[in-house]
Amino acid sequence: MAALAAFTLLAPGVAACGGADDGGVPVINVYYAPEENFQKVVDDCNQQAQGKYRIAYQVLPRGADEQRVQMVRRLAAEDDGMDVLGLDVTWTAEFASAKWIREWTGAQRDEASKGTLQQPLESASYEGKLYAAPKNTNTQLLWYRSDLVPNPPKTWDEMIQMSQDLKSQGKPYEIDTMGAQYEGLVVLYNNMVASDGGKILSDDGNKVEFDDGAVKALGTLQKFASAGVTNPSFTNTQEDAARLQFQGGSGAFQLNYPFVWPALQEGAPDLKDKVKWARYPGIDANTPSKVTVGGYNLAVSKYTKHPDESFAAALCLRSPEHQLFSAINDGVPPTIESVYSDPQMDKAYPFKADILAQVKDGANRPITPAYQNVSTVLSATLSPPADIRPDQDAKDLRGSIQDALESKGVLP
Repeated sequence: MAALAAFTLLAPGVAACGGADDGGVPVINVYYAPEENFQKVVDDCNQQAQGKYRIAYQVLPRGADEQRVQMVRRLAAEDDGMDVLGLDVTWTAEFASAKWIREWTGAQRDEASKGTLQQPLESASYEGKLYAAPKNTNTQLLWYRSDLVPNPPKTWDEMIQMSQDLKSQGKPYEIDTMGAQYEGLVVLYNNMVASDGGKILSDDGNKVEFDDGAVKALGTLQKFASAGVTNPSFTNTQEDAARLQFQGGSGAFQLNYPFVWPALQEGAPDLKDKVKWARYPGIDANTPSKVTVGGYNLAVSKYTKHPDESFAAALCLRSPEHQLFSAINDGVPPTIESVYSDPQMDKAYPFKADILAQVKDGANRPITPAYQNVSTVLSATLSPPADIRPDQDAKDLRGSIQDALESKGVLP
C-alpha cells in the first residue's frame, strides 16, 4: 500500500476482461492501479501510436493485495489477454522469477533506463536483468508544525525528545505515522534499518542477514512506539489515517507521503501555512537518512500476443512528458531525473528537491521473489511495536524469514 499513498484514487471497480483486437489494430490491455488521470495519458499515447496499436486501460482493484492476486491468478493460467502490467515495486522479483514477465533488452532497455533514477531502476531489476520500466516512485518526508518546531529534527531521538517536550507544555505533540500490522509498518522499520546501514537479507536475496543494524532498528522502533508520543490509534493507523490525525491538530510531526500536501491545502486551511517539510529523520545526526522508495513499474507479460506493441505502449505511458503530467495531476513523483527540473513542477512540488534527494539516496525493500512472505513475517513480528524485544525478536526473525525465503511456489 505504500506506493498507493500518493495516488488520487477512483472508486473501486472490477477490472475489465481482455478485449479482442479491433479491425486488425492490436489492442494492448494495460492492467494498472486506479489513478484519476491515467486515462488521459492512455488517450495521448493512443494518439501518438497513429493506429499501430490501441491501449485499453483495465483498472485494477484499489488494494495492492487484490491487484496482485488478480494478476497472479491470470498469469498462472497463461492468460494472453494481459499485455502491460502495473507492478508495485516489491513484485518485480516475484513475477520475473515465475517467468511471467519479459526481460527488457536492447533499445527498449536503453530507453527505459535513460535518465532513470538508480533506486527505481533497481526495483525494476532482478538478478542483473531489467524486467520493467519504472513509471513513478515515492518516498516519505517529515512534515512538521513550524509554529511549534522552529527547526526540524534530524534524528529519531531528537524528534522523540521534541515531542515529549511539547507534550509536557500541553501543546500538540504527536508523531503521526503508520503503525498498523501491514506493509506500512514494514516500510517504517525498513527506513530505520537502512538509515543505520543495516541489512535484513543478503545482497543476492537468498539468505537472511539480519545484522547489528537490523537489530538496532528494532530497538529504535520499540523506543518510538513506547515513548508516549504517538496517536492512541497508532497500532491501527495507515497512511490516510495518519494524515487525518495530523490535520486534526494533535500532531507536531507527520511521517508520510507527498499526497498529504494537497490534502492539507484543502482540508486544513488553519494549518496549511504552519506546516513545512524536511528530510526524513535518521539514526545518526551526521548520517543522512535512507528512506524506502515506493512506486510502480510497467512490465510486459510473457503471454502477450503483441510484445513489440506492448513495449512501445509501456515506454509511452512512462515517457518524460507523461511522468510530468502524472506528477502534476496525480501526485506521483517521477522516476526520470530531468522531469524534476521542469518549471511546471515548482508549484505542484515545492518539495521536489527533497523528494529527489531522498530517492537518489533511498533504499529498496529486500529484493526477493518471496517478498510477500517476508513482509508478512516482518509485520506480524513487529506488531505491536511497543512490545518488540530486540534480541529475542531478531533471533526469531532470522529463523522465520529464512523459512519464508525457502517456501515453495508462489502464493495464489
